[in-house]
Amino acid sequence: MNILITGAARGIGLELVKQYHELNNNVIGTYRGKAPSKGNWLKLDVTDKGSLDHLVDTLAVTSIDTLICNAGVFLDRGQTLEAGIDLELWERSFAVNTFGVFHTIQRLIPNLELSKNPKIGIIASKMGSSNSSGGSSYVYRSSKAAVINIGRNLAIDLKPKGISVGIYHPGWVQTDMGGMSADITSEQSSAGLIQQIEKLNLDTTGEFKTWDGESIPF
Repeated sequence: MNILITGAARGIGLELVKQYHELNNNVIGTYRGKAPSKGNWLKLDVTDKGSLDHLVDTLAVTSIDTLICNAGVFLDRGQTLEAGIDLELWERSFAVNTFGVFHTIQRLIPNLELSKNPKIGIIASKMGSSNSSGGSSYVYRSSKAAVINIGRNLAIDLKPKGISVGIYHPGWVQTDMGGMSADITSEQSSAGLIQQIEKLNLDTTGEFKTWDGESIPF
């Protein structure tokens, strides 16, 4: 299968590339800064139209069986309500976590339609669930809440095209974003995410689940 993973140069994305490759898939990872030394890599900034144009032109008529939108940022860690949150943090976070996901999917629909069983996995967060409100991290939480809503609506609009959409919480993972005190490793998270995406189909499209299969309230 042809697997395309955005934001794959490190953390969960890089581990997903590794594990999908070990399962004998053709894996394309995207990076924004510097590409890892091994593998099949394409440069992509999901916030830049020209970069998306280049990706689409490069892929041309390549079919995509699974698109995983993993690129994301957590920029307001430690910001306080009392001090206020700079507008730039809101703009950048939504550009990557929300609009970037939507535009990547929208531009790659023709490639997904070339597959016999196309799937999209959106890496979101249960912090975007209204039932998981814990205070603080307003920017990150709201950008993830928005992308969960986008995923749910895309599931409806893409179902007639035969494209399944799943939304997933990767867990609290030991990465640069999650920190080394997090609950699980990137290996555990990625293995679970791959299993959940494998199970995804048109009957379950629009699901919002954890990396290990627990359904999450929206």
